[in-house]
Amino acid sequence: LFQVSICGLCGYAFALRRTSTCLSLFLTLDEFKSFLKRLPATHFLPVSSVHLLWGSDWDLQNRYRLLQSSLEAQRLKIQRTARKLFGLSIRCHHNPNHQMPRERSVLQWLNRVQSFLYCNENGFWGAFLESQRMCVCHTGATLCQRPIPCVIGGNNSCAMCSLANISQCGSCNKGYKLYRGRCEPQNVDSERSEQFISFETDLDFQDLELKYLLQKMDSRLHIHTTFISNEVRLETFFDPRWRKRMSLTLKSNKNRMDYLHMIVGLSMKICQMRNSSVDPMFFIYVNPFSGSHSEGWSMPFGEHGYPRWEKVRLQNSQCFNWTLLLGNRWKTFFETVHIYLRSRAKVPTVLRNDTGQGPVDLSDPNKRQIYIKISDIQVFGYSLRFNADLLRSAVQQVNQSYTQGTQFYSSSSIMLLLLDIRERINRLAPPVAPGKPQLDLFSCMLKHRLKLNNSEMIRVNHALDMYNTEILKQSDQLTTKLC
Repeated sequence: LFQVSICGLCGYAFALRRTSTCLSLFLTLDEFKSFLKRLPATHFLPVSSVHLLWGSDWDLQNRYRLLQSSLEAQRLKIQRTARKLFGLSIRCHHNPNHQMPRERSVLQWLNRVQSFLYCNENGFWGAFLESQRMCVCHTGATLCQRPIPCVIGGNNSCAMCSLANISQCGSCNKGYKLYRGRCEPQNVDSERSEQFISFETDLDFQDLELKYLLQKMDSRLHIHTTFISNEVRLETFFDPRWRKRMSLTLKSNKNRMDYLHMIVGLSMKICQMRNSSVDPMFFIYVNPFSGSHSEGWSMPFGEHGYPRWEKVRLQNSQCFNWTLLLGNRWKTFFETVHIYLRSRAKVPTVLRNDTGQGPVDLSDPNKRQIYIKISDIQVFGYSLRFNADLLRSAVQQVNQSYTQGTQFYSSSSIMLLLLDIRERINRLAPPVAPGKPQLDLFSCMLKHRLKLNNSEMIRVNHALDMYNTEILKQSDQLTTKLC
């Protein structure tokens, strides 16, 4: 019985290995490789499109039917072997455990094809998630992800992807016009929006040019801000073991009412004592259009593609340049930047019970190694001209018609204008986790720059939502309240 059982187990294991080998060999067949080469790379291929191309490739289908026949034969052989093992195990204390290999569905093959197309870069592999349009790489990083092409065809507004950047649209279908790599309804006059907010400026550089200017800390991108802190003074050593708070603010509501401000980078010069054991940690909160601290959002360093701090040591110095490069992708509105400093430090035993609130003593070698100083903080960005009176007049027209119960879409040009402005402002919101709504920056602008109360903000947004869904027949972009 023992010998027969061993033979049965060997046959069972051999059949399982044979099944796995068949599936692996199918990926190396000339028919499968030819199918991958013939797939169009000029635009994104959803599963439905891959399925149509899969079904129309006769050579591949013949091979696939042979694979199915071979797997069916192996499945029957495994079943016979499993039944034989069960019959031989009558006198055993436990029944043998066995697991039949699951059949790989056509959908799994189609997903595998998408992974070959979009998650096969830099020698790394991954699995493609169409719902999120991203790759899950086996290395844990996003090194395997190729640029995901834009979506065309069907009811989409894009007709062809850009040759320079395949992730963006290059031309639009009838009824749409191209704007910054995406298609917008042609009845939206983006140029008219410039009369209210000058989204297009001379400092709106291309990505590579902007990155070069930020690395060189070009003075054209300097924004003068006011440094405020009750706990830290610039060019003065301090103990960073307890939380320190600093703010950089513009006070636009008082001094520069005709401008909105864009942040594209942040730089700090931090000096430490020799042999310092301090590792500074920064938490940044941004108020887009003024307001209380609770109306700010936290920069998600290293999450959802957001950049991290870059730390460079200055030559012949104990100082470091800490730089955060947001660039065009993550640039956003700002009025105040709140900086919280916390530090990880290997504190000497004699200082573990120290409160850290006393005067700085640079003569004490135990304390000296934990002190740091911030020599300079600079915000990089530019300002946009902002006609608050003109925009307030347009908003009040919508608010008034909504309050009176009249047809709020009677002034369609104003509705289209405000929809365009709202979309372009909220487009600059910070990144969020897949499936979660973006922050509503437009309402913050209504509240703090146009001085609307909560009721007026709700009426304006509801009127725009109704016009967008009932008249334009477009779906609303869900947002999360910030202000």
